[in-house]
Amino acid sequence: IEYLKEYRIDENGKAKFSEIQAEDELAAIGMVLGASWAGARALTATSGPGISLMSEFVGLAYYAEIPAVIWDVQRVGPSTGLPTRTNQGDVMTTYTLSHGDTKHILLFPSSPEECFYMADTAFELAEKFQTPVFVLSDLDIGMNNWMSNEFNFPENIYDRGKVLDADALEKVGEFARYKDVDGDAIPYRTLPGTKHKLASFFTRGTGHNEKAVYSERSDDYVNNMDRLNRKFETARKFVPAPVTDWVEGAKVGIIAFGSSDLAMTEARDIMQKEGLKTNYLRLKALPFSQEVIDFIDKNDVVYVLEQNRDAQLYKIFLMESADHKRNLRSLVHYSGLPLDALSISNGILSKERIMA
Repeated sequence: IEYLKEYRIDENGKAKFSEIQAEDELAAIGMVLGASWAGARALTATSGPGISLMSEFVGLAYYAEIPAVIWDVQRVGPSTGLPTRTNQGDVMTTYTLSHGDTKHILLFPSSPEECFYMADTAFELAEKFQTPVFVLSDLDIGMNNWMSNEFNFPENIYDRGKVLDADALEKVGEFARYKDVDGDAIPYRTLPGTKHKLASFFTRGTGHNEKAVYSERSDDYVNNMDRLNRKFETARKFVPAPVTDWVEGAKVGIIAFGSSDLAMTEARDIMQKEGLKTNYLRLKALPFSQEVIDFIDKNDVVYVLEQNRDAQLYKIFLMESADHKRNLRSLVHYSGLPLDALSISNGILSKERIMA
């Protein structure tokens, strides 16, 4: 908020931002969707319990195709859980948040520095795909002291996605809010206040056809849901690519994400001294890209490391890459304390010795 006052003031001294304290998380996400629908870039931040409260509105945003950025600083649950301890237990929740069939883009920052830059990335993806985007930090990053490089304010020109102004509407000659014109499953939208007879600001959380007209026809519903799924598949090519580190001769791979990264670096050194070379992929987003599948294919066994009891990311991999089940193993840490290198190295070394 303090930086807004430095970077979001125009040449006349007028604020170009609005900061609002909502009464609860349900109101907060509702305000974000209203602002986003009206053409602003808007975000809200919460933790796991707040994510639960946002479920219905997030489903509206997904189905009505409204951009939103939601920051989740994950803590230990369920319920109040250990509210001052860290966890990565909201992966499955946020990936499919809301009732019915939904899939959301998730980003996994590994440090405060990456949080800063992923904020920009989250807005770019939310507006490009007209959908909620979740950034999953955790309490290790959110509450502890970290050393960081200096943040550099992004200089890129904002990409607002497929937004048609009056001039563009005049050229196209026709407009349907939910029509896939370009084959990427992303429709065009107009913003309130656009002065043209074709401009349409109506969006629907109920069944609708390409023109945003209410419909309970089965074919309209299936076509719309299939398009939303294709849009999600398109996102695989645009989310941040994973970071990979290959070691010559290594046949064991590890996939981790978020604040696990620093402990992973140390753990790999420990394991190498014990005679186990490992390849490493740091996942930065879901849906996962082809690079992740290639990484799994090129290793004899791949450990999916995460800080939750139920191996949530591992299970997403099993659901979406069934052909690779034989390669995948789960390694979890869920004490609430930040992940340490020995927990990783001891866990993997013991499993590898048993398998040998």
